[in-house]
Amino acid sequence: MSCCHASVADDTHEGAFTVDAAAITFGPGVLAEAGDHALAHGCKRVAVFTDARVARLEPVNVVLESLRAAGVAAALFDEVRVEPTDASFARAAEFAREGKFDGFVSVGGGSVIDTCKAALLYATYPAELLTYVNKPVGEGRSVPGPLPPHIACPTTCGTGSECTGIAVFDYVPLHAKTGIASRRLRPTHALIDPTATRSLPAMVVAASGFDVLCHAIESFTARPFTARPKPVPGTPRPLSQGQNPWSDVGSREALRLGGKYLARAVNDPSDHEARESLAWAASLAGIAFGNSGVHLPHAMSYSVAGLVRDYRCDGYPADEPMVPHGISVVVNAPSVFRATASASPARHLEVATLLGADARGAGLADAAEVLAGAMLALMHAAHVPLGIGALGYGPLDLDALARGAIVQSRLVDNAPIVVDVAAMRSLFESALSYA
Repeated sequence: MSCCHASVADDTHEGAFTVDAAAITFGPGVLAEAGDHALAHGCKRVAVFTDARVARLEPVNVVLESLRAAGVAAALFDEVRVEPTDASFARAAEFAREGKFDGFVSVGGGSVIDTCKAALLYATYPAELLTYVNKPVGEGRSVPGPLPPHIACPTTCGTGSECTGIAVFDYVPLHAKTGIASRRLRPTHALIDPTATRSLPAMVVAASGFDVLCHAIESFTARPFTARPKPVPGTPRPLSQGQNPWSDVGSREALRLGGKYLARAVNDPSDHEARESLAWAASLAGIAFGNSGVHLPHAMSYSVAGLVRDYRCDGYPADEPMVPHGISVVVNAPSVFRATASASPARHLEVATLLGADARGAGLADAAEVLAGAMLALMHAAHVPLGIGALGYGPLDLDALARGAIVQSRLVDNAPIVVDVAAMRSLFESALSYA
């Protein structure tokens, strides 16, 4: 593993960064504005995407009533799979294609929003599934043109999918997650009603909350945008362009809020201040990583989730094994940040301080352990698994895990250190247990 943080802008390296952000309306009650926003975007017939559990909850009813009151016809698709697969994406795309909709609304967590992104893409520009999927798993083709309006209404407090152009799914043939990334996939408008998080089970809050923290930390410690080759012409700057001054703004505040409120939000469902603050942190982190990208904890999470055998998590569907996304990310985080701290020790130490760690007397040489300690303290407080061993993995799984992660080139290439498959295996080995 080697460091790439020393790169600076010159005639061959990047000297500019792009700022993209979704339109956001944040506040209690804003879901009741869904119909007005759909109408403002010229929609007459929309598809409303959700999953079977969220479909029974108040947020979906509020959105459907708002659409009805605005005179916008709506068809409900409630078959979204929690942790989507290639097959569930295909089913959603079929529904979107047959319905001939002029707009889309998603109400739910990241799985719902991501599924809606994929469905509207393949309905608008039909193609084989792997056409737009990131290389090397897919062809990585660009989205050909504009997409219909998409109003995203998150009901969890973590994924930030309402602010990004990324749609993630489990590609079952490889037993690994992958995704589609394009600025055109970013929702047209996000309606974020923080009161929707009040009914979430504790482990759903924990998983989504750690996704927030890892989005922010990975954005803040990613390879700098100046380390990338200068694009010619300038338009093909990647969605994951690396750490930059804009992403730093959202990351810092998301970390401060997450460090203060995550454990409170998990352990006390009546603490509305904590859950609403975490919802705002999620959006800030989404804006940040939507412009910088994430790196190794997320790359590793794709194989952790894809190779699961029998792990089940409280608060999630129990009909089949599943590692919730935020859990599959955070179990890798202490191992990764111990390894990446050498690339930017001051940034890693700042992250620990923002999370609430007492870094008095700590020097740059202590950054790795101070940040790992801060993450582990939060993991203990939120009662999440302490390493991939708690998810059922052991030493015999390390090679398969490493192979599944190293192919996530969009994420691996965005890391502040250079990692090959042997180094990836070492990171997984260090993440087996933190006890």
